Amino acid sequence: MPLAPAIDTRQPTLMVSPWHDPVTEAQGHDVTSRYVEMFWLNILGPTALWSLRRLVDGLTRYPLGYELDLAETAGALGLSYSSGAHNSFGKALHRCVMFGVARPEGDGLAVRRRLPVVAARHVQRMPYGLQAAHREYLATTPASVDERTRANRLAEALVIAGDDPDMVERHLLAVGISPALAEETSLALRY
Repeated sequence: MPLAPAIDTRQPTLMVSPWHDPVTEAQGHDVTSRYVEMFWLNILGPTALWSLRRLVDGLTRYPLGYELDLAETAGALGLSYSSGAHNSFGKALHRCVMFGVARPEGDGLAVRRRLPVVAARHVQRMPYGLQAAHREYLATTPASVDERTRANRLAEALVIAGDDPDMVERHLLAVGISPALAEETSLALRY
């Protein structure tokens, strides 16, 4: 996985703002949802997920953004903090960026308030039981025959046009295919 852009944690504070993504905001899962806890925890790890939840909690109080005291927040989460990236809180923020739930923006960090369905490539790395639970979750979100046909045709067209199969799921989400159907269609391309 490519290295994520660095977050400047040498300063005592960091500006946190919302990451506006209309598709994920409309179809994604709240960071405190059972879905995120069940499936994103495996990807982000507990420290990064709790850090993300704390950042999003701040956006609930200050929807346009706020200044985060790094040492105070790290301490409140029971994490070490020192100026620079070599501390547990800085590493947690870096993981959030690395897995696409936050991104550097200006002198701060833009954070997703809702997370998309876990990408197929991450599901494939989960323990078998968690993969099965994720498939079961997707199966509970039925799609009509027309939606399924549309998703399959779009996916096939994207692959024929030269798109990387790993990006098909994201493209399907962008054109309004439900997260469950987008993942199901993307997984079907691999088998």
